[in-house]
Amino acid sequence: MSGFAAGVLDLGQHIAVATHLVACRHCRGTVQAFEHVGGTLLAGLPPTEMSMQAFAMVEARLSDGPSLSTTKPSLPNAHIADVAGLPPFVMNYPAGSWKWIAPKMHLRGIQLPEPSETRVFLLKSRPGTKMIEHSHTGFEMTCVLSGSFAHAGGHFGPGDFDFGDGTVDHEIVVDSAEDCICLIAMQGDLKLNGVIGRLLQPLIRM
Repeated sequence: MSGFAAGVLDLGQHIAVATHLVACRHCRGTVQAFEHVGGTLLAGLPPTEMSMQAFAMVEARLSDGPSLSTTKPSLPNAHIADVAGLPPFVMNYPAGSWKWIAPKMHLRGIQLPEPSETRVFLLKSRPGTKMIEHSHTGFEMTCVLSGSFAHAGGHFGPGDFDFGDGTVDHEIVVDSAEDCICLIAMQGDLKLNGVIGRLLQPLIRM
């Protein structure tokens, strides 16, 4: 949350945390506390004189910025509005169609308007889905929009946030009676464990 308050997250990470904050009052309060502390620290810093070239540097950056275009931005896929629990600001991004990635699992990519090391997508899993135990070569931020899942680290339902990385091995089970739909921000890939996992690894890409 401190990274979100400080504005140092890339766009993909920012979207995941912002999606969770829409549903979580407690975490919104935590972010506000970080922002208050940061503002207090900045206010306490001694003033510093601007360099003689500061204004010229700002003008140069404005001149080198992207030119205005009359081309209309691509419209988001209309069906993305049908995803329950998805914050309105995420609906502004274009999204692809649902694609099969594994039995009972479908993925829908979200197109970001600027480069980001973190990719963002929706993941839909049918009731009773069991994912092979896995870890991650990078990290995975998961925001539950509808349905629920569980693993050794706890139970996660609508509005909850889960984080996984290379230090975590978990076996996820969708335990809700409805589809579990999550917004996920990810760097790296899943690393499936066991013999079966290694056999299936080349077939699964998120």
